[in-house]
Amino acid sequence: MIAQRSARLHERGSTLAEFAVVLTASMVLIVGIIDFGRALYTYQFVSNAARIATRYASVRGATCSASGCPATASSIQTYVRSLAPELNQAQISVVPTWNTTPSCAGPPSNGPGCTVSVQVTYPFTFAAVHLLPSFTMSMSSTSKMIISL
Repeated sequence: MIAQRSARLHERGSTLAEFAVVLTASMVLIVGIIDFGRALYTYQFVSNAARIATRYASVRGATCSASGCPATASSIQTYVRSLAPELNQAQISVVPTWNTTPSCAGPPSNGPGCTVSVQVTYPFTFAAVHLLPSFTMSMSSTSKMIISL
């Protein structure tokens, strides 16, 4: 009887230790799921932003007469940065290039029938940097369209 009582007294703290191990593992898993969701959102944003920026530039060519025409590198960059207020605006890199083939080599290189390409890049940093070494993943997407106006 005394041996059973002594054994139960030594096991009292084991529940707390097991709970600490399980809680730590659960919290790491939850933070990992949240970070993966943020990474997936950022990847989707970069991909979609490249397509939207290319569309923006393709309808604002050299012959466009609407306001904000023709599209410039700075206007495309400003437009893309306005699409995601929840990301760090200064880290979004937008690089538009207009086609320089012989048919589009002369001014304007952004005329109808020429192509425009926009590359959007964003350096994604995981939130769980205290658990992992400093790791930044560069997410990039490029889109190309023919200028219509």
